[in-house]
Amino acid sequence: MTPPRLQNTIGSAASASGRGYWSGAECRVEFRPAPPNHGVVFVRDDLPGAPRIAVRPESRRPMARRTVLAERGPEGGAEVAMVEHVLAALSGQQIDNCEVGVTAAEMPGCDGSAAPFVLALAAAGLQVQAAVADTLVVRRPIRCGDDHVWIEARPPIGSGLSIEYRLDYGAGSAIARQWRVEEITPQAFQSEIAPARTFLLSEEADAMVEQGVGAHVTPQDLLIFGAEGPIENTLRYEDECVRHKILDVVGDLALAGRPIAGHIVACCSGHRLNGDLVETLLASHQDTQSDRMSA
Repeated sequence: MTPPRLQNTIGSAASASGRGYWSGAECRVEFRPAPPNHGVVFVRDDLPGAPRIAVRPESRRPMARRTVLAERGPEGGAEVAMVEHVLAALSGQQIDNCEVGVTAAEMPGCDGSAAPFVLALAAAGLQVQAAVADTLVVRRPIRCGDDHVWIEARPPIGSGLSIEYRLDYGAGSAIARQWRVEEITPQAFQSEIAPARTFLLSEEADAMVEQGVGAHVTPQDLLIFGAEGPIENTLRYEDECVRHKILDVVGDLALAGRPIAGHIVACCSGHRLNGDLVETLLASHQDTQSDRMSA
């Protein structure tokens, strides 16, 4: 039985700033305390009316290589992009309630990891709240994907969330096959997962620049792999790539809007498939609750 825990927010406001990888636009992210049962909500401080974008599966918009959330409001549409590292930092530190004010659509790329956001949250401090977190406990295996690329939620093997990721770019790739299992506690996330950086193959980076995207990004801003390994950069961990994939899963699972207790196993999955699993998990949980009420 997964023990309940109380909800958390932050003790004071804190911020982080930087340029977006895709747009190159400067963005300031300000984390603000929020009351119990508020959840995580992005606020576009730069737009008229400061539209709010709730973190939930319904807000998700399909987009390559990143997680994008959007809402329609009285003042029109608003979106936030590349939110996965911000959400991973909040979820990894077990912060349930937070208002995230931003000054641009795309979140700062920083160093390609979630560490700058975790450091900002650590400076703000944790505030325990008088409300129990509504944890979603995985009761049976649920799988999304195909035979080659997939992600599966299984019942917990510990007291909370654990993630197992298998990374395989194929034989001959500059990125070696990697496998890792991590129990997602605040301490483990901060030291073992948050510093792991975004990575690309050099041909992928070149293709993006040709499309007019990310021309300002250098190999020092993230990990770009050539034939011999990282270009003009060094790894923080021997298996940094698979650690970053676990980071992305943590961030995408935050779309559930509640803690998840379960063992997540993924094979080469990305943001779209991670989000699909969240939607399937929530639908399955609702069906289970309906069955219990009608029994």
